[in-house]
Amino acid sequence: QVHLVESGGGLVQAGGSLRLSCVASGIIFSITDFAWYRQAPGKQRELVARITSSGSTYYADSVKGRFTISTDNAKNTVYLQMNNLKSEDTAVYYCNALRKLPVTQFWGQGTQVTVSS
Repeated sequence: QVHLVESGGGLVQAGGSLRLSCVASGIIFSITDFAWYRQAPGKQRELVARITSSGSTYYADSVKGRFTISTDNAKNTVYLQMNNLKSEDTAVYYCNALRKLPVTQFWGQGTQVTVSS
């Protein structure tokens, strides 16, 4: 099993920055990808950013140039640096880990990000 714990959410004004952290524990050597998803009220959960074990990254169009995903393997931590935040970034942000053999997804409990305009 893999256990994920997010932190770093909060209330910020539009144009501000936040850094989310996700600490992974358990059988993490089997994880190939880490990602951040978000879910706004009344909307489906959506992929925000993904990073693979080789360091390749993917970003949703809505956050390109503003958000950066990174990992610190020594700390078993995944980060999401969010700059120039907009009101539409308001959501609960979830950390996600993907294991491919067998295919299994693990989720954190979520952290609330609220951007005031």
